[in-house]
Amino acid sequence: MNLQAPVIIDIAGTALTKTDRRRLKHPLTGGIILFARNWQDRAQLAALCRDIKKQRKDLLICVDHEGGRVQRFQTDGFTHLPPMRALGELWFNDGKGGQGSGAMRASNAATACGYILGAELRACGVDLSFTPVLDLDYGASGVIGDRSFGRDARVVSVLAKSLMHGLLLSGMANCGKHFPGHGFVKADSHTEIPVDPRSLKAILADDAAPYPWLSSALASVMPAHVIYPKVDARPAGFSSKWLNDILRSQLGFDGAIFSDDLSMAGARVLDGKVVSYTEGAVAALGAGCDLVLLCNQSLDAGLAVDELLAGLAEAQVKGLWQPLEAREVRRLALLPRSPALDWDALMVQGAYMQALSLIP
Repeated sequence: MNLQAPVIIDIAGTALTKTDRRRLKHPLTGGIILFARNWQDRAQLAALCRDIKKQRKDLLICVDHEGGRVQRFQTDGFTHLPPMRALGELWFNDGKGGQGSGAMRASNAATACGYILGAELRACGVDLSFTPVLDLDYGASGVIGDRSFGRDARVVSVLAKSLMHGLLLSGMANCGKHFPGHGFVKADSHTEIPVDPRSLKAILADDAAPYPWLSSALASVMPAHVIYPKVDARPAGFSSKWLNDILRSQLGFDGAIFSDDLSMAGARVLDGKVVSYTEGAVAALGAGCDLVLLCNQSLDAGLAVDELLAGLAEAQVKGLWQPLEAREVRRLALLPRSPALDWDALMVQGAYMQALSLIP
């Protein structure tokens, strides 16, 4: 076992190049995140995932595949999953079923969505989807919007747990995001540095409430590239106060913590200074992240990927970050532990067909 392989990278195309293979074999590489540009059809995706595993069996193959507008693979048989808001709306629609029947249908539908999502991805060789979104919908955030189950933290938590149960039935882990909450701010952390002016008490009572409620079920968490100045001057993903003191110690989370994409605008400035990807990765690891993502930097030769891997190796030698075996154990725990059904077998499986009938 590597002492720690914390870097999640991407690739430019639909098949591995010689350069991709070299990067994936780097001892600091812990996995890969796939995007729509890496998709052609199911056969191609399955072949790509097999090739990735040939480089190293322990590599974690990840994707952002939530449903709605964030679903990387949408053709060649993949089910078009609804945005999570549709499940939240179903919760409040009792219709003729009597009081609370909408909530029960929504919970059942969420489990069905989780099962279909996980089973279809696993049938093609993908290990983990970064879902569910635990952000609350205040109606202000364009980047969150209908990706959220809704405004009520209790409803969000129950539906997220139901979706995670479906993922579990498919053999897939989960990732709650974006801690402690991205829904209140209007700014998009992909292009800006959002600032949430509320107090810690207000955030914990509302936006962050799903995290302790789901602490026994969450396998991993992704913090927000949002600054909460009344708690810390740094974005949550670079804040030991948020990750170690609050998320782990106070809220009881003991799974893996992923940084959000280090190339997003919300991750490029720390303490008023523009930082390199290596500096950002060192800061995230130092704050308590187990894994760091660098996305969309494999294009145009991908020099940024090589710079991060080399820079992080040099920083390790200089003692700027400390590899920890416990973090590697948390990464490996996200790998599926059961064999996946192949696509043809899945299509005629009773549980899968039943789940399809429950999707709103």
